[in-house]
Amino acid sequence: MANPELEVTVVGGDGDILAIGGNHFIHAARRNDDINVIIVNNFIYGMTGGQYSPTTPKGAKTTTSPYGHYENPFNVPLLAYAAGASYVARWTVLHQNELYQSLLEMFKVKGFAVIEVLSPCIIYTDRNAMGDAVDLMKILKERPVIDHNANLADLDIDFSMKKIILGNFVKRERPVSYG
Repeated sequence: MANPELEVTVVGGDGDILAIGGNHFIHAARRNDDINVIIVNNFIYGMTGGQYSPTTPKGAKTTTSPYGHYENPFNVPLLAYAAGASYVARWTVLHQNELYQSLLEMFKVKGFAVIEVLSPCIIYTDRNAMGDAVDLMKILKERPVIDHNANLADLDIDFSMKKIILGNFVKRERPVSYG
């Protein structure tokens, strides 16, 4: 904020950004701070023992939900939009070209910009509802549907469903906060 000429980019996991840093995420989006946020969503706390995170699918078994996670996961694009983000997109690690173009677009946006990147956790995925890391890569390859005009309320990720919606969902101009 002291130097609005800087391009600030934050890269973190779903737990880092949406749970531990959730309050900061919501208020930075609300203020429309000129920050780029890349959320690597692996659906679990992969660095601290495999606990469930805000994006863990319902029914997934984790170290902290051995009988299955009972909460609905965050719909990240809807949350970002509702909080006030100027740019919102979702891609997988397998959609390199689309993700690359989305990153370039994000850097052009003035205001709070969010890209959710779906990626398996290679250590703890096998405890989840989607199988092991290879199974999740198959899901991320076979089930995506690109729909840039999707209703944000329909972007929940449920691995029992036959599709995962990807795209560049939101691009809007709002006044940018600089303090």
